[in-house]
Amino acid sequence: MSNEHAPLLAHGVCGLSVDTAVCGMGGSEGTGEASTPNAVPRKLNTFFGVIVPTVLSMFSIVLFLRTGFVVGHAGLLQGLVMLLVAYTIISLTILSICAISTNGAVQGGGAYFMISRSLGPEFGGSIGLMFFLAKVCACGVYVLGLVEAILDIFGQDPVSASALRVLPQGYWYTVLYSSIVLLLVLLVCLVGAHIFARTSFLILLGPGNQTLTYNASYTGFNGTTLRDNLGSSYTVDYSTGKVMSFASVFAVMFTSCTGIMAGANMSGELKNPSAAIPKGTITAVLYTCIVYVLLFILASSTCERTLLVQDYGFFQRINIWPPFVTIGIYCSALSAAMCSLIGASRILHALALDQLFGFPLAPAAITSSSGNPWVAVLYTWGLAQCVVFAGQLNAIAGLVTVFYLLAYAAVDLACLALEWASAPNFRPTFQVFSWHTCLLGILSCLVMMFVINPVYSSASIILLLLLLLFLHYRSPTSSWGYISQALIFHQVRKYLLMLDVRKDHVKFWRPQVLLMVANPRSSCQLINFVNQLKKGGLFVLGHVKLGDLDTLPSDPVQQQYNFWLSLVDKLGVKAFVDLTLSPSVRQGTQHLLRITGLGGMKPNTLVLGFYDSCTPEDYFLQDPAFYESEEAGGDDFGVDLPSLQAHFPPVRHVESPRWLTPEEYVGIISDAIKMSKNVCLGRYFFQLQGESMGTKMDGAERIIDVWPLNLLRPGSTSAASVDVCSLFLLQMACVLNMASRWRHARMRIFLCVEAESSDQGWVVKEETFRELLRKLRIRASIKIVPWDSVVQLYGQKQTQDAELGELGLMRPAPALSEDFLSAVNCLLMEHSAQAAVRFLYLPRPPTHSSQSQQYLSQLEAVTQGLGPTLLIHGLTPVTCTEL
Repeated sequence: MSNEHAPLLAHGVCGLSVDTAVCGMGGSEGTGEASTPNAVPRKLNTFFGVIVPTVLSMFSIVLFLRTGFVVGHAGLLQGLVMLLVAYTIISLTILSICAISTNGAVQGGGAYFMISRSLGPEFGGSIGLMFFLAKVCACGVYVLGLVEAILDIFGQDPVSASALRVLPQGYWYTVLYSSIVLLLVLLVCLVGAHIFARTSFLILLGPGNQTLTYNASYTGFNGTTLRDNLGSSYTVDYSTGKVMSFASVFAVMFTSCTGIMAGANMSGELKNPSAAIPKGTITAVLYTCIVYVLLFILASSTCERTLLVQDYGFFQRINIWPPFVTIGIYCSALSAAMCSLIGASRILHALALDQLFGFPLAPAAITSSSGNPWVAVLYTWGLAQCVVFAGQLNAIAGLVTVFYLLAYAAVDLACLALEWASAPNFRPTFQVFSWHTCLLGILSCLVMMFVINPVYSSASIILLLLLLLFLHYRSPTSSWGYISQALIFHQVRKYLLMLDVRKDHVKFWRPQVLLMVANPRSSCQLINFVNQLKKGGLFVLGHVKLGDLDTLPSDPVQQQYNFWLSLVDKLGVKAFVDLTLSPSVRQGTQHLLRITGLGGMKPNTLVLGFYDSCTPEDYFLQDPAFYESEEAGGDDFGVDLPSLQAHFPPVRHVESPRWLTPEEYVGIISDAIKMSKNVCLGRYFFQLQGESMGTKMDGAERIIDVWPLNLLRPGSTSAASVDVCSLFLLQMACVLNMASRWRHARMRIFLCVEAESSDQGWVVKEETFRELLRKLRIRASIKIVPWDSVVQLYGQKQTQDAELGELGLMRPAPALSEDFLSAVNCLLMEHSAQAAVRFLYLPRPPTHSSQSQQYLSQLEAVTQGLGPTLLIHGLTPVTCTEL
């Protein structure tokens, strides 16, 4: 699947100098034999390639042996109603076939090609394989029916002493005769499709029915006979011993209508399939419909009901020369068997060329020098040989019809999906269809499946689902285009327009995260962690490529998307990727914060890695998914493991220059806050274990610690006055606790109090905080942490200056002593050393860029050696006690 068998255009542009295909959704690729430069020229025209196979497939042995059965039991009026219903169903499908086949080039594989190129490899491959199996079973049915007809004339009969009855009968003799007939069919199909078409034409010219001679039950054209045969008279079927009904008779009659794709399956041999398939199929169906209507009228006008019901082979008794009917039965069965065998082999050949099922079908792609897929023919013959070992065709006939109907429903579904997707390139030249006809065709086929045989219908749908899962698991990818992508785009656009940001409510808030990644080699653990933190919200990986487009010949960002998307696939995270080109990281981050997302789905939270002097670790050397050898072809989009490794540069060394300065890093934080975005800084997440895709854990042994107060400004908040930032921090911790890998983690909330203070109001404030947690439905244990000694180190003057700074009355912000910062760090180490992750309050960055280094130094000192820590500054109201 990594390479296509033929380009959309051989050379030139769309509509100019086109050699083998035209621009269109129907034929973006070929399937091999007809689209390559060395391909054998197509030989068949509309008459031989479409009309003849379709007519002969629909004129099966039902025409000769079941016309009396239908008219005798159902009567003329209900028989015509059955014809009307049956031909309405197949006509709806034919409209879909014509629409798809006239929307671009059609290559070998017929129905499979149409479905796969419209619905994608999963659906096309599963339906194609089922259609192949249906044709294999149909071939076996026709062969067994032919053998039964032969034995009716030439089989040994103890009662009759006719010299013609010389063939011994029995199960193994039936298998032997069937194998001989099947071998004859194989020889014709091995020669090639053009020989088959001409053989079929000779069969079509073969004997017909001449109702001139009559017996006791044949009245000739008689008004009384016609009047007696108008109504229904369902009686016991002498061949099965069961009482017939409208549904059972219709099921038998409908088997004669399952050959409408015989011409479409010859698409690889047609000179102009886009024109031949619609014209030939419609012509053949109209012709067969007229013949069936005339036969029903003639039979009901000339034959008494007793004759019709008691002798299904009554044509022999009323024919001018009985062998005419016998020869007709033999010819129609033989032709139908050949049509099924060659049609199935073409479908199998197309499946093999597309490599959907891997090695088992690979040999079926081999063709002879004349272009005949002889290996696929042998495959099909072998399976058909297995079918004839059943020895009975009645058990298989219903399954064949159900498979055909499922394939017809899939064609209607393909056309419906293309119509609903509203893709500009879906412009079929055949316009006599709409989504109403497609939908009605699908429903009609599904209803008829269950009318004919509910068990077979249920089993076939289950088999289809299993094949879909198998192909989806194999993840075959092609450049055919996926109708699912077009439908998703159509629906997502519609719903994004309905997602009105003016209707946002705190009740339904969720984090929508933009994670800035400099080098994913050192950020994979943080990427995995944020994937757990998003809670079904938007998750975007952002990256800034330094450069100026004015000095470059082309945009270097466009070529990088495949590597980043492959990284997302490797990590198994549900994230989008957004890359930008900018002269600076800060300016690029501003771009992404403004333009990432669409409509109501835009990031509300910025996550950054921490700015420190730690030597980053290379995650690619730790995860087996990034260093163990995989299949040579890499992923389905041309990015193999060595290319992915080479694309992302090695991690930064200690001596290596940094991409951004402390002033620029703090400026990014300030920019995000000015743009009303929440900010999170992640440190030490390379130490976090159990976040990779293959890890299975529920967090039962994990602890989440939350410090909701501003530890760097002891006097700015208290246990009672929890600000928006503190509530945001609590909300993010709860979101993490709801994630699959953290759902059983224990959450602890630490409240720092001055226990030695003369004012013992902190006890009341603690109760107030507990009541707040109860109203917010946050399940967590509260830990009271005395920090009188830490507050003393902060000092009274610093407290006053901090308060003035918060009020905007004094700038710049005060410096914090190293002793105080060390004390805060020791406090965190003492109480949160065992936590898996810590949530800390991130103070607002300084206004003056000259204090950026001081700000970062304070954060680094406080979090030194803590382990995975997320510093959070929240601006968005995310919860309230009234919810």
